[in-house]
Amino acid sequence: MRRRPGPAVVALAPAGLALALGLWGIRRENSMWRDESTTYQIAHRSVGEIGHLLGNADVAHGLYYLLMHAVFALWDGGLLALRLPSVLAMAATAAGVGLLGHRLAGPRAGLVAGLVFPLAPAVQRYAQEGRSYALVSAAVVAATHLLLSAVARPRKRTWAGYAAVASLACLLHEFAILAVAAHGVALYRARVGARSGWAWAQAASVVAVVLAPLVIVSQQQAALVGWISAPGPPELLGFGALALIGLVCARGPLPARGPVPLRDLALALLILPPAALMAVSYLHPLYVDRYVLYVYVGLALLIGARLDALSRTVAVPRGVAGGLAVAAVAALLPYSLQLRTPQSRLDDTLAAARAVRELGRPGDGVLFLPARRREPIMSGPEDFRGLRELALARHAIPSGTLHGIELPAPRIRARMLTAGRIVTVNDPPGQPLDDTPQERVKREVLAEHFHRCAVRDVTGMRIVLYGRAGRC
Repeated sequence: MRRRPGPAVVALAPAGLALALGLWGIRRENSMWRDESTTYQIAHRSVGEIGHLLGNADVAHGLYYLLMHAVFALWDGGLLALRLPSVLAMAATAAGVGLLGHRLAGPRAGLVAGLVFPLAPAVQRYAQEGRSYALVSAAVVAATHLLLSAVARPRKRTWAGYAAVASLACLLHEFAILAVAAHGVALYRARVGARSGWAWAQAASVVAVVLAPLVIVSQQQAALVGWISAPGPPELLGFGALALIGLVCARGPLPARGPVPLRDLALALLILPPAALMAVSYLHPLYVDRYVLYVYVGLALLIGARLDALSRTVAVPRGVAGGLAVAAVAALLPYSLQLRTPQSRLDDTLAAARAVRELGRPGDGVLFLPARRREPIMSGPEDFRGLRELALARHAIPSGTLHGIELPAPRIRARMLTAGRIVTVNDPPGQPLDDTPQERVKREVLAEHFHRCAVRDVTGMRIVLYGRAGRC
């Protein structure tokens, strides 16, 4: 008879794997992309300065910025401090997935689910990202455990704990509310009874009330997500592939323990959040896969339960099973390696800052085309020392903005004409050009009065040195 793993193994083995994967290449060759740069520079503002910013922009991430401010106040450890909270949160999530599988389908299903979860490419990616998505996943898993405990043994304090942790998840990212909705669907499918259904509805109402002010303010800042487009074929295919895998794993008998079947809970978490967000996005585009990263919890639970069920009906030698596991990990290895390079992200603000330092010299002007490409100077200000910002009217911190406020176009023109050399930080070739007066005047003055002297292409950005005749 096979020995069943105990709860400690079911939790610690997945956590250990997630921790190892998270720490592997965590510095990503000393690179940092624009979203992480935003986290880094905002978390280094004072609490009052963060509050000033949130009144104008990025309120949806406000709680996360305050948590990261506390991290950097305790230990200003650069890239490691920026990403370590996500690594630890994903390790906790993996442990929680293992324990969810344990209580819903048995120890072997839990162990497999917990080990599958951190191997998912998207999970590996956001385990090493200085953003909130790993913390949201951990909070969703914790809330799910509290939900199951409250249904199995109803107590007011357990339901209150569920409402509190679910609220925390939603305050970290408002689309965690879709996980709360998935919980309700799972309870309905499980026919847990009117008492538990009513208790969930009350808890969900509390979460909605807590979340409402954040939603109202974030809607006033909706222009910040104007870059999101309606879901296209890549998004539909990605969601379809995950849903198909989940549905295949859900077919047929699965191990079941407790009042809520694993199949109902896992399918609800896997399918409802992305499907709902996609549906809304055809009217008001909001769908980005990382916003509902916790769907991989449902997928891992289904895979774990299905593999456990197969092991009970199909006699597979341990050597063959081990070989298949090694083959699966090997298939993921190329992507895992690529994830730990600067090229795996949209851009690299630190590489751009280093390129500015190489091309510029004291007294040169510096411009950002467009203005929102100011992340390099905000995350690597030492590389811009001695350069003159030609377009900036007010810095980001006193203005309570993400990137600062620029001068009117005529003032920018006048200041550019005082410079002999200008270093510019640009989008990569092929990107649409911003059609504001400030951006137009930057391009016009450079074309009419300057020559291109040198170009440095880095991940996701182009750095160009311009000079007057004979000044290159």
